[in-house]
Amino acid sequence: MVTQGATHFFKKDGKTILYMEFNAMKVLIIGGGGREHAIAWKLRQSPKVEKLWCAPGNGGISELAECVGFKATDLGAALSFCREHRPDLVVVAPDDPLVLGMVDLLTENGFRAFGPGKNAAIIEGSKSFAKELMKKYNIPTARYEVFDDREKALAYIRQNGAPIVVKADGLALGKGVTVAMTVAEAEKAVTAAMEDKVFGNAGAKVVIEEYLQGPEVSVLCFTDGQTLRLMPSAQDHKRVNDNDLGPNTGGMGAFSPSRNFTKEIEAQCLETIFLPTIRAMREEGRPFRGVLYFGLMLTKDGPKVIEYNARFGDPETQAVLMRMTSDLCDAMNAVIDGTLSETELSFSSDAACCVVMASGGYPLKYETGFPVSGLDAARETGAVVFHAGTKKEDGIYKTAGGRVLGVTAKGETAAQAARRAYEAVSKISFQNMHYRRDIG
Repeated sequence: MVTQGATHFFKKDGKTILYMEFNAMKVLIIGGGGREHAIAWKLRQSPKVEKLWCAPGNGGISELAECVGFKATDLGAALSFCREHRPDLVVVAPDDPLVLGMVDLLTENGFRAFGPGKNAAIIEGSKSFAKELMKKYNIPTARYEVFDDREKALAYIRQNGAPIVVKADGLALGKGVTVAMTVAEAEKAVTAAMEDKVFGNAGAKVVIEEYLQGPEVSVLCFTDGQTLRLMPSAQDHKRVNDNDLGPNTGGMGAFSPSRNFTKEIEAQCLETIFLPTIRAMREEGRPFRGVLYFGLMLTKDGPKVIEYNARFGDPETQAVLMRMTSDLCDAMNAVIDGTLSETELSFSSDAACCVVMASGGYPLKYETGFPVSGLDAARETGAVVFHAGTKKEDGIYKTAGGRVLGVTAKGETAAQAARRAYEAVSKISFQNMHYRRDIG
């Protein structure tokens, strides 16, 4: 047996097996947004974690982890870093490196990586794959058609009318979905994706769906491909402006739990959506191991799937992990080892609310590089300020992205959590800042 840090390698039936002693662990987080800051914040609370790296990280993450200068999508750089520094766990958090196959590459080279392999991450990487999976396994979702021909897509829209939903097939930073209330708006979305290529290759195909009505709910779960452990529900706010107006963003805020996700609806979703999805992926030879995100619409005909994500949602993660009382590191290792059935998760009964503070103009054109003030005063309120798009220069935090901060607070009720989050928001300022005032 060869010992390396906290990781032991031994031979069994001619295969190299990894066994982890969960102490003094060195952990590398891939990513650099608010979700990754929340993951780093939660992993830092584990007595088992000794060292944290984050690639590329951001200004706020640098308070918790050593930031490493390579992009989240640079698979070669990630492997080189792992070979040099020998992390005991790599958490691949964003969608792009998952879909590119970073977990497969690291695993094949003897490293423990958390997240689905490439063949399972396709559940987010291709909306048409996800829709066809749901159709095959009778998982409730909106009626749809897939098009790789713009004229046929436009003809379908004119035939079916509006409201209607247009989705770029591939990854588009959460911005590839248009809920079109008019035919003209839907036609514009198709043209933007397929002809103007505003999402690059992600828009070469589009999925056009029926318009569903009802409350939206986000539910995340850990799964090792066999066992499923639900996290508390959340509700995201995708539109950039108050009252759900304006274009879709990566998310302007979230609160947990959802008021609409009752125990009865949870039981129904387990039977018709959650467990059938895990079984479907397994039967397709694509066992899903990691965090699976269910975007749901609670329609008059029952819960239906709007989308799957192959990782923690953002900003739902900030709200949900604020409520987690068990060890995140234990949950991740149980997923990798296939022992999730033996692992308990626990969450507080509190509510949590995350308010995203964004650069003015986001998700379209915006400027960055502005100093951020009031962070210490915001933290003094008891809130946690997760950084999404910041950099630290000469000790000063500056804006460096569209979504800048995710100000997150807990309370006995959702209303109290929202009040506390907005109290913290009121302490922070930067030029051209924009945030919704109706989160929660």
